[in-house]
Amino acid sequence: MRKILIANRAEIACRVIDSVQAAGFDAIAVHSDADAQSRFVSMADASVAIGGQTPAESYLDIDKIINAAKAADADAIHPGYGFLSENADFAKACADNNIKFIGPSSDAINLMGNKASAKDLMIKAGVPCVPGYQGTAQDNAHLIKEAKKIGAPIMVKAAAGGGGRGMRLVTDLAELPDALDSARAESTSAFSSDELILEKAIVDGRHIELQIAGDSHGNVIHLGERDCSAQRRHQKVIEECPSPFVTPALRAKMGEAAVNAAKAVNYEGVGTVEFLVDEKENFYFLEMNTRLQVEHPVTELVTDTDLVDWQLRIASGEPLPCEQSDIHFDGHAIEVRIYAEDPLNNFMPQTGKIHYFEPYDNVGVRIDHGLHSGCQITPYYDAMLAKLICWGKDREEARRRLIRALTQTRILGLTTNKSFLVDLLEQQTFVKGDTTTGFINEQLLEQLRAKNTDELIAVNAALIAHHSSHSAGSSGGWSNTEPMFIRDTLLIGGREVSVTSLATDIGFEVLVDGNEHLVQITHCESGTLIYNYNGVAKEAVFYLSDEETSIDFGKDNLNAKIMTYAPAASADGSGSGQIHASTEGLVVKVLVAEGEKVTKDQPLVIVEAMKMEHRHLADGDGEVIQVAVETGNQVKNRQLMVELKLTEVEDESA
Repeated sequence: MRKILIANRAEIACRVIDSVQAAGFDAIAVHSDADAQSRFVSMADASVAIGGQTPAESYLDIDKIINAAKAADADAIHPGYGFLSENADFAKACADNNIKFIGPSSDAINLMGNKASAKDLMIKAGVPCVPGYQGTAQDNAHLIKEAKKIGAPIMVKAAAGGGGRGMRLVTDLAELPDALDSARAESTSAFSSDELILEKAIVDGRHIELQIAGDSHGNVIHLGERDCSAQRRHQKVIEECPSPFVTPALRAKMGEAAVNAAKAVNYEGVGTVEFLVDEKENFYFLEMNTRLQVEHPVTELVTDTDLVDWQLRIASGEPLPCEQSDIHFDGHAIEVRIYAEDPLNNFMPQTGKIHYFEPYDNVGVRIDHGLHSGCQITPYYDAMLAKLICWGKDREEARRRLIRALTQTRILGLTTNKSFLVDLLEQQTFVKGDTTTGFINEQLLEQLRAKNTDELIAVNAALIAHHSSHSAGSSGGWSNTEPMFIRDTLLIGGREVSVTSLATDIGFEVLVDGNEHLVQITHCESGTLIYNYNGVAKEAVFYLSDEETSIDFGKDNLNAKIMTYAPAASADGSGSGQIHASTEGLVVKVLVAEGEKVTKDQPLVIVEAMKMEHRHLADGDGEVIQVAVETGNQVKNRQLMVELKLTEVEDESA
């Protein structure tokens, strides 16, 4: 191999490029139109534009990737860990074009890419599996019959794909028919397959995965486990290595099972075998990911390895760099994923420009990202901005370092989940190492949503008032008349907030929801804000324009649209009849037509943004008088999509 094309984007491409170049190879990037100015493109030795905006038009187009490799004279392709990394057809296309695919064979990908066939293979290999059904009869009547044999609770899963798509937990078998239809529809949309499997649900278990590696010489080893139990909607939120739950004896048993699973498919490359573990340390095979995982850095930090470098060595025909007895753990590592999403607004994905980005750099801190100040976050890809990983000599040191690294990593322009992640890391359940798959439940989410953001809003209002009083042409806030109240309307997390600020000799008195706050701004220059709130001096970074503000307070961040002088418009909330897009995205389904009668909470339009579907519902009973979008349209945040003439409700008190 001489030149290696990386068939991926963003932080994934940046991560792979680092190791490819460190190993002495040239790195070739491919990019969509949306990614033309991205950091990974500038990092590569050369790049090829493949056009398009969406994944289907670019990174998932096998012909475009193969042609790009030929154009750049690349003799190998690294697929990263997403998009085509587990696509057997892509691995075969590489082989057919005499291009080395840096990953397992297409046969291995095929065998492990379908949960049903993979499970059958694991049972034959003696790997413990969750009791369930993975047969070919797929009609609802047969699946319901099999479910009764298994008994509730049951997990319905798409046989293809992953990432929590097409997955439903059923605690009452009466709900199974709806769950089957829903999972089947989502699986068809996401993976072009409607095949389902059923498994006995292990509620509040541990999600433990084993890192494995195999070479072309028949050697297979494991590099220990990662605990990925902290999940929301089956998506991993926090990962750590080693698991605080796994004992050396359990690690040896699970490691042996993972190695046996890899040997059963003659695995060559780096991969992950995932298990569910119950409270009695019984473990069951879930699936095998025939690629590198997003959370692989925690393993690298604890075992002092570079797993991408291992992939390159294996693809070059070299034996594994070490034997099983050489693998040892040093310290502890924890990883979180920083997303462009608003946890206080149902984790709504955020799109737009990152005005300022500064990663935190210190001992034991690693951040994998593809960001730069001024970059654009589009709705075409998932919402992950970066991975933040911290190592410590023990778990507690790693946890403390991670909390500080989160608060000191500064991002302006978009709301992120930083505060949510810090809150999770500070929960006593996590501190004690007692995290299970039921850790992030609705009760915890409600508790975290209830946080008081009045201080953040008050400081935001004071910043706007301070800027207004010090803007060009003003008298620095001096007036020979009575002090004036400054009233602003801010759009924060989808809701409008009215604030009133009054400049006094000692600062700004800010009224938020009827409560008064005293904010004194002592420094406000070059994006740095120093303010005093309730007698405590604090520092933040900020971005301010006539249309928006963005303040990163450390743990918390607040982004607001300034709506004070915006034209009057109906709210898209209760009873307006105007249904606006809740986020920028792609209209994937329009469910109503003009003249149609609808009822409150009836789905009208489905918008897909960052791999998530957002259902827009009627805000009352009435009639559709306008449908302003069509399937396939790209919509902006708050764009009008449907207008209703709501049915007037008689006043019963009249």
